[in-house]
Parts: sequence; C-alpha cells; structure tokens
Amino acid sequence: MARSLKSRHIQLIAIGGTIGTGLFLGAGQSIHLAGPSILLAYLLAGIMCFALMRALGELMLSDVDQHSFVDFINRYLGPRWAFITGWTYWVCWIAIAMAEVTAIGLYIRFWLPGLPQWVPGLIALALLALLNLISVGAFGETEFWFALIKVAAIIALIAIGAVMIGFHYRTAVGHASLHNLTAFGGFFPTGVRGFFLSFQMVTFSFVGIEMVGMTAGEAQDPEKVIPEAINKLPVRIILFYIGALFVLMCIYPWNTFSANASPFVQVFNNVGIKIAADVINFVVLTAAASACNSSLFSTGRMLFSLTLPTKGKLHWFSHLSRRQVPARAIVGSALVIAVAVLLNMVLPDHVFSVISSVATTSFLFVWSMIILAHLRFKKAHPGKTAFPAPLFPVADWFVLAFLLMIAVVMMLRQETAIAELLAIAWLIFLAIAYRLQERRA
Repeated sequence: MARSLKSRHIQLIAIGGTIGTGLFLGAGQSIHLAGPSILLAYLLAGIMCFALMRALGELMLSDVDQHSFVDFINRYLGPRWAFITGWTYWVCWIAIAMAEVTAIGLYIRFWLPGLPQWVPGLIALALLALLNLISVGAFGETEFWFALIKVAAIIALIAIGAVMIGFHYRTAVGHASLHNLTAFGGFFPTGVRGFFLSFQMVTFSFVGIEMVGMTAGEAQDPEKVIPEAINKLPVRIILFYIGALFVLMCIYPWNTFSANASPFVQVFNNVGIKIAADVINFVVLTAAASACNSSLFSTGRMLFSLTLPTKGKLHWFSHLSRRQVPARAIVGSALVIAVAVLLNMVLPDHVFSVISSVATTSFLFVWSMIILAHLRFKKAHPGKTAFPAPLFPVADWFVLAFLLMIAVVMMLRQETAIAELLAIAWLIFLAIAYRLQERRA
C-alpha cells in the first residue's frame, strides 16, 4: 500500500479516534449516572487506553510491513483467533457505520425536515467512499479536517467555560463556579454503583482509538509518527475529555443535565449564542461523518487483510488499485453499509442502536485479543524492541482486568446485557464457521 499518510494526518486521526459521539452525545448519560466522579472514570479509562495503545504500538512497529493488528494476532495467537478477531472487527465498524449513516440523515433533517432520511445518508456514504478510493492521502486529509472541527469545538467550549467560571457568570440554575462540582451530593453523588455503571459509556467513548494501529502500513515514517501520536494521547484525553466535562459541571450542577440530550447544547445556549443548535448540530454531524469515514478506512483494510490469504471467491477483495488502495474491499464494505441506507425507511431506529451496542461490546473482545497477542509477542521477543510498552506486564494485565470489569458491569443493566449476550453469540458463530472452514480445507 502507498505510504501517503503524513505526520499531521496521523496526529489528527489519533485525536479523532478519541473524540466522537460518545463525548458529544453520551456525556449527558455519563454525567447522569455518576455525577462529578465521571472525571475519575474517564481518567482510569484513559490510562487503560494508553496502556492498550502502547502495547499495540510495540506490536505494529516490530514489523511495519504488516497490514493490521490482526496479522500479529495470527502470528502469536494462531489463525483461529485471527479469523474471529478480524471478522468481529470488520462487523463492528460496519455496524457503527450503519448507525452513523442513519444519524447523518437525522442531523441533516434538522435543517431540511422535508428531506427523506435516506437521501443524506446515501450521499454522505457515496462521497466518503469516493474519497477513500482516490488515495489514502485523501482519507487522511478528510479526517484531518473532521478532527480539527471537533477539536476546535471542544477548545471553544473550554475557553468560554473558563471565562464563565472566572466571572461567576449567572446561569438559569445559579452561577458558574468550581463549587458546583461538589455542592450537590459530593464527588460520588450516585454512589459506587453509579460510578461503575458509567464505565460502559465512558469506555465506549474511546472506541476507534486502536485505528492508529491500522495506519502503520501506510504512514510515510511510521517509526516516528506512530510513537508520537500514541505518546500524546494522555494529554489529549485529559484536555478534551476531562477538561471539557470539568468545565461543563462547573457551569451547571451535574444534576441539571438531561441524560438524553447533549450537555454542550445547554452551555452554548447559556452564553447567548442564538445559532447554538445549528453549531452543535454541525459539530455532531461532523463527528458522525468522521466515524463513517473511519469505518470505510478500517473495514476496507480489514477486508483486504482477511481475504488476502484465501483462495476462494473472497480472494477477489484482496486487490490493490493503481492508486495502491484496497478499492474492491472498500466498495464491498460500502455496499454492506448501504443496506442501512436502503432499509432506513422500513426499520425502526432502535434496531440500529442495538446493532451499535453489539458492535461496541465486541470491541472489548478485540482489545483483549490485542493485549493477549502482545503478551505472546513479549514472551517470544524478551529483548529490547523499537517501541517498548512501559510497565510490562503489569500494564497488560491491568487492561485485561479493566475490560473484564466492563463486561461484568454491562451485565447489570438489561439493555447492555442483551447486547453483550448477542456479541457472545456472534463470537460462538465465528468459532463454528472457522471449524467448518477447516474441515472443508
């Protein structure tokens, strides 16, 4: 593949992977569940993600000619786990893209209520697929600007919020103040249960962070830009997640936020910006388009990697175009995603939320496989590597324990428990499919 991703592309892809609808839309639910303790939840999840990314970074930089982390899972855990992980990861991003395409249609209808919901989704999917087909550089440039808009929105929020707090700005529910952070029930107002229940949405806010590892094979200088992108993640997490939520809860007491609405809307409305709803809608639309763009990038590379060693009809997808992009795999993935567009008018909205929940649940499995592959890698290569993960093996076991904790917590709520059971059923199906494939061979 062409190495066309520049340093600024990788840096913004890394940021974009940690800022999505989980923050813009899910923050209300997280705050409602945990109150101010959500800051600690994001800090712990951020530490987990950094440990995960350092493990992934060490794997990827040990052989930058590999197409994805699934190749390393194949090498260190075996073809069965690579098969299950690869197809799970592909379906994860397909499902997320389906939900995001639907969301794009809903967001556009905010401005054009008479427009059929499937039209904007189809147009957005076609444009993003075309950009991915042109070159990997076109993908990088598009994601660069998408991420830049999200970053600018959060920085604007933090700056405006800091001014409001400094001047004790009068709001509809009092005054903006640091006192609001602990004045309504303390730091753990909903108790330990609420704190742990929030980890589900908090962890899912980071879904897509591992996509930086997918860029190593197409980066101009992976040995330099990948470590830079990963090492800057802690600062970005503290600034963009913890910083933004800290400011929000200082402006408004945590118990005034709605669990079903974006807290960002309240802040921009409060400062007197008349077009606040339009601004937020544009930012959230950008986040959805960014997620769909990332989905096409990831699913295309993953389908290419999964079909490369095959000999049947699926091998047709393992072909690079003259522009050195997996064009057939991208088109194939886009056509599957387009099912969501075509069925948008007949399927109820909750179907997509269930699909998305199953997909994000499956990321717990994918991340676990990355760590297990890293443990095997370190056993096979005990010496010094190009980008050694710190605190090994403690950091790896911390990630696995954290992911197990999330899996247990998800069983405590009905909607997430159903999604988790469906994800387990999918993994069992893939294991059976691999066994049948082995018998045919």
